[in-house]
Amino acid sequence: MEDFYISTEKERLNIAKIHREIKDSYWGDYRTFEMTTATIDHSICFGVYTHQGEQIGFARLLTDRVVFAYLMDVMIFDPYKGMGIGKKLMQHIMCHPMVDGVLTVALKTKDAHGLYEDFGFKSIGDSPVWMAIDNAKLD
Repeated sequence: MEDFYISTEKERLNIAKIHREIKDSYWGDYRTFEMTTATIDHSICFGVYTHQGEQIGFARLLTDRVVFAYLMDVMIFDPYKGMGIGKKLMQHIMCHPMVDGVLTVALKTKDAHGLYEDFGFKSIGDSPVWMAIDNAKLD
């Protein structure tokens, strides 16, 4: 991550920029600014930044840190898409102490299955959008 760094410090987040990106996505066009702010307030957030301080990516996570984690709003902003930054963000998240060791990590995606499969996520049943890493033991 020579050109970029990742932080969980919420005070660094550019919430207006995150909201614009979410509004332009297929999954969040219904969200108001107040909704975006509330989701950030109640989540563990990962911001991706240039060394000049520009925010270029974002993801958020809900977790009990033991049994279940739900990964959402994973995005890299233009013009930084296609540079491998999303993979670096996912690697950082999956190795983070709040995620590493969680039995089940789930997410939804319409178009990034390949990215998540590289980290061990598999489709859930016949769902076209739900994916998970599920290490829970069910006897």
